[in-house]
Amino acid sequence: MVSDWQRVLRRDPVMAELIETHGDRRLRPADDEFRRLVVSIVNQQLSTASAAAIRERVFDLLGEVTPATVLAADRDALREAGLSGTKVEYLRNAAEAFRDRDLSREGLADHDDEAVVDELTTITGIGRWSAEMYLLFVLAREDVLPLGDLAVRRGLEDLYGCESRAEMREVAEPWRPYRSYATLYVWDHHES
Repeated sequence: MVSDWQRVLRRDPVMAELIETHGDRRLRPADDEFRRLVVSIVNQQLSTASAAAIRERVFDLLGEVTPATVLAADRDALREAGLSGTKVEYLRNAAEAFRDRDLSREGLADHDDEAVVDELTTITGIGRWSAEMYLLFVLAREDVLPLGDLAVRRGLEDLYGCESRAEMREVAEPWRPYRSYATLYVWDHHES
């Protein structure tokens, strides 16, 4: 049975081919909202391999990744695990926000995508890219097009010959309201 999102994306011959190549993709909300935000913060401005290595060391240091463990962690130990001093502060800011506000799926359920971005970007260290990763991987929102992501832009350049973000938005317009699924396929293409 073909889902609504597949029906919409398959109208685009490039997307249809990506679906055939990479199979069925699903948006799956993260089990742990805070942990997933920590992943996004660690991943900011890093290659996939570097981010994975640092993330592993940070998670080993923290044990359980919670606002309490981040706030209790020694700043120097986090730096020795590979985080910059700035990212240590960003993690601490996120931990304080999670401790003080309900940023869970339930707490944000009534917020539209832009309201979620607005809420998250009040946290120093959380920009639009991190907020969009939260929309995709924590809240599993279906219509996110994260053009702040280099891999998405490069994938769209390669697949569609786009030279500007305006062109990328235009290419993606027919994918509404399922641009998140298309994003997953663009990432798959870029990574392959």
